[in-house]
Amino acid sequence: MERRPSGPNDGHRKATVAILALLGVLSLLLWRMTWSPSSSSETVAQAQGIKPADEKGKQAVAALRAITDYQAAKWHPIHFKPQIDSATDAECLACHGEVLSSKVRATAPAGNKAQPAIAWYQTLDTYKGDQETFHARHLTTPMAREFMNLKCTFCHQGNDPREEAPGSSATTTPISAGAAPLRKMVDAGSTCLLCHGQFPAANMGLEGKWSDLREGMESAESPNGCLSCHAEQFRTNRHQVNYLNASAIEAADKTNADLCYGCHGGRSWYRITYPYPRHPWPGMDSGPAPDWAKGRPAVSRPEHLVGIAAKK
Repeated sequence: MERRPSGPNDGHRKATVAILALLGVLSLLLWRMTWSPSSSSETVAQAQGIKPADEKGKQAVAALRAITDYQAAKWHPIHFKPQIDSATDAECLACHGEVLSSKVRATAPAGNKAQPAIAWYQTLDTYKGDQETFHARHLTTPMAREFMNLKCTFCHQGNDPREEAPGSSATTTPISAGAAPLRKMVDAGSTCLLCHGQFPAANMGLEGKWSDLREGMESAESPNGCLSCHAEQFRTNRHQVNYLNASAIEAADKTNADLCYGCHGGRSWYRITYPYPRHPWPGMDSGPAPDWAKGRPAVSRPEHLVGIAAKK
């Protein structure tokens, strides 16, 4: 291929590119040298009621906030196993408080106002209040505080900045330990899917959408159609995990099927259902598991167990 002759502006163009590249490198170095946790992070966490549990926790948070070197913070042991397993929300928010301080835009870049609009999650009876960001909806909204008990480490099991590839070195999180898939911060299959899977109609011998089925299963005396079968017959030992507030859920779902459906198909970001463990319940058939449940575990993951299952 014939090369294009050099023009009079080629030298200037190359010089400009080189200068811009140098400025970019210098800016990055300056940012890393002057990096420090946001001064508002601790204030935000405390305002949301997320505080160290004791004096030891306060010292741990203070030590994290004292780090001013970006590389030291990036490679801090708290981002790796085993320290990430015991990290508290207060420790995480010592540096990452912006996930709660940021708010949804009052006005979109196109000029549309957010206030008159209704977000999808605001259409449910179970959600109260204004639109909120992703992390706030899962951690600090009234619904999250009442029915959920999610912690930062429920989703974020550390972050290896080498190449975001699990099992890439001797010290990285093993793939078998629930490490995030390639270039992902979270293993969605063991976190998000628990509450955002498809409605398992086929597993229950139902056909169609819950919105069409519920009318024939609910009445003024029994406002929650889910409890037509799940009050006494099937899966009566449920929600006994540390990321949910089981007592609050069981009390509220007596009159509101939206609470059940919300996590069992109502917010389905995935085309599959989560294979929930089949904890034995009173009167459970002791015979072989049905075809759809073959291979399904009989107990939740040990790090999530509480209540009845944890005592066994």
